[in-house]
Amino acid sequence: MKQIIFLLFILFTPLFGQAQLKLWYDKAANNWNEALPIGNGRIGAMVYGIPDHENIQINEATLWSGKPHRNDNPAAQEALEQMRSLLFNDQYAEAHRLANDKFISKTSHGMNYETAGNIHINMPQHAHYSNYYRELDIENAIGKTRYTVDGVVYEREIFSSFTDQVMTIRLTASEKGKISFSTTATRPAPAEVQVETPANDLLTMTGYSLDNKNKRLPRDAKAIEGRVKFETRMKIDAQGGQVSSDGQQLTVANANSVTIYVTTATNFVNYQDISADPHRLAQSYIDKAQKTAYKKRKKEHIQYYQNLFKRVSLDLGQTEAANLPTDQRIKAFSTTEDPALAMLYFQYGRYLLICSSQPGGQASNLQGIWCNELTPPWKSAYTININTEMNYWPAEKTNLPEMHEPLIQLIQELSSAGQETAKVMYGADGWVTHHNTDIWRICGPVDGSTWGMWPMGGVWLSQHLWEKYLYNGDLDYLKSVYPAMKGAAEFCLSFIVPVPENNWMVITPSTSPENRPAHHPNMVNEAYGTTLDNQLVLDILTKVAEAAKLLNVDNSLITKINQTIPQLAPMQIGQHGQLQEWMYDWDDPEDKHRHVSHLYGLFPSNQISPYRNPLLTQAAKNSLIYRGDPSTGWSMNWKINLWARLLDGNHAYKLMTDQIKLVGRPDSPKGGGTYPNMLDAHPPFQIDGNFGFTSGLTEMLMQSHDGAVHLIPALPDNWKNGSVQGLRARGGFEIQEMIWEDGQLKKVKVKSHLGGLCRLRAYNELKAASGSKLTIAEGANTNPFFKQPSIKEPLLSDAANIGDFKLPNSFMYDVETEVGQVFTLLVKE
Repeated sequence: MKQIIFLLFILFTPLFGQAQLKLWYDKAANNWNEALPIGNGRIGAMVYGIPDHENIQINEATLWSGKPHRNDNPAAQEALEQMRSLLFNDQYAEAHRLANDKFISKTSHGMNYETAGNIHINMPQHAHYSNYYRELDIENAIGKTRYTVDGVVYEREIFSSFTDQVMTIRLTASEKGKISFSTTATRPAPAEVQVETPANDLLTMTGYSLDNKNKRLPRDAKAIEGRVKFETRMKIDAQGGQVSSDGQQLTVANANSVTIYVTTATNFVNYQDISADPHRLAQSYIDKAQKTAYKKRKKEHIQYYQNLFKRVSLDLGQTEAANLPTDQRIKAFSTTEDPALAMLYFQYGRYLLICSSQPGGQASNLQGIWCNELTPPWKSAYTININTEMNYWPAEKTNLPEMHEPLIQLIQELSSAGQETAKVMYGADGWVTHHNTDIWRICGPVDGSTWGMWPMGGVWLSQHLWEKYLYNGDLDYLKSVYPAMKGAAEFCLSFIVPVPENNWMVITPSTSPENRPAHHPNMVNEAYGTTLDNQLVLDILTKVAEAAKLLNVDNSLITKINQTIPQLAPMQIGQHGQLQEWMYDWDDPEDKHRHVSHLYGLFPSNQISPYRNPLLTQAAKNSLIYRGDPSTGWSMNWKINLWARLLDGNHAYKLMTDQIKLVGRPDSPKGGGTYPNMLDAHPPFQIDGNFGFTSGLTEMLMQSHDGAVHLIPALPDNWKNGSVQGLRARGGFEIQEMIWEDGQLKKVKVKSHLGGLCRLRAYNELKAASGSKLTIAEGANTNPFFKQPSIKEPLLSDAANIGDFKLPNSFMYDVETEVGQVFTLLVKE
């Protein structure tokens, strides 16, 4: 009878599971890219769900190789003018060699984010099982595994608690006395750890992070010594049966149920201080957790998580495809109608952000907090020429502003560390960091001049400081981040120099991140006045001047900024009708590079707008068409956002089908896509793709960057009917409810958290639910949170055949609001 009940549960779980926001599978994970992620911002784990030899790979957010250090190269300052002279005289190959010799760090190319190791639960007697089911419930942030052995139903439940900093594994069975296993902890070589069992029910694993010396450093350079000390602690609470130890593992025999408490801690305090006591911390976490009953701890964990996650709900409809296991749905997405999978992918990004970026902790890195290696790809560090920024694109607009806080803290720490880098390397004011950093907040250029000779990482990051203000309107917050914003602007003002031929003030030396023009002399990356840099400088100067006015400070700085902005380089449209990527018309229509850095002005910035400058918009569109759709995972997800900004929902959706394709199995296609566990594949795994997808879907449903809150601006034909609740717009407006039918907006309910004018744009006419007359919008939006950037008229190549950007018809309405006011608009029949 018990087996029949279990089979019925499995039969009906897929249908109900989708409604409850679950990833589910009928097989255990074959590898890490099939394991399922849990996390609480600090402790992350990948759960394989293997009945007989379970593996739970764990991470701790501060476990990085090395120790506090700097990596500036002081030789750069004396070589700076020579570098600029070489670039201005078209000696690019010579500039490349000089950059490697005098600018790139000779002491450290960044540290690795390291795995903390693995927890193993061995049940060899469970090798032959049936009725297998595995899930990740992202509505509750809990993972489960169920299966049957000899008529007994076994279940494992696991969560990484947000409220007590302990990962908990609960093992139960449908009959008493049936739970027997051994468990231990390991860490991959060459790491050295000490595993001990201080008591029959307690196991500890202690060790240090690894030393690190990048292969690109000089032979005589010393490795940065690994001094992050950690302790992983596992405590077993068995109900019935016996628990014993042998010094290396714990053994449970014939228990009714078992609760395993796991935590890990390090000596990390901050990027300059590693004086904490990991033993005391780990012990205190478990001692505290054990004092509370399992059900209460689980309830508290769920309540904390749902307070964040449930702020946004999305319904795009559901088809029979939702009844399939998640990996099968991913594989079939491009050839079937499965709108609920797009919804799940969107919410999965929000789940991952909550689980990898909690207030007071570290920012989400290249793999969030999930990394199973000691020397992972790209160090799993912070790549700040887009990837780190991309991680946080969903934070404000999908109603997770608290998750933005670790990035804000990272930027403030870099703004402090980067002051010395700016001074030592460039003799510049303010602060600088380049294309990559780590937990130690290194600011010098790394990885060779092809990648590292880009001094604008801090300028791009600092845009987030202002962006957060546009959503919260909090002047106290703005005051707290203004010094970092100001420092980024001061660096630009002291680093820009005139181009000899036209006196435009530009950043040099620099690159257009990671790309080089096919017809560039000598085929190198080094350049000056790249379009991305020009857009970034305009943005940071404009935003700092606005912030200074709001705070009533730095009048002289405002004056200097206002004098400088007219001297900046304009955007240019080249011979192929494209938005130029470089100062000169070097673009190749056959260039399929993953980075589309020159389109920053379209997204995430708002310098390029279909409504304000259609010529630039068409040029950006042409560039995007030339670059193509297929690419690495994160790049395709950036393009979803770009096509949404181009108001083309069908093309954005086409990119979603390119992204949601199953990769990582022997019969799978190569290239970017989605692993069975729904993590983004560069390949390998990079979490920015997941976050980019969530942001892109949001941009398809609501935009607020272009002077109005634009409702369903890029709705694809596949999503004729749907609804969403909880999205946030700039100016403190929240979309409490939005419903569309047959592709037409039917209802929108808006709450104003800051008051002021709410301007709405829609593709169909609306009316006020209250019966009052709606005001038709005219002129510029007077709400200061919707102020638009002022850009120079673009330069157009005589050879360009650009085409016309065709705008859809739209209607705009103005609603004056007070703080806390809620209003509703309906379709005008």
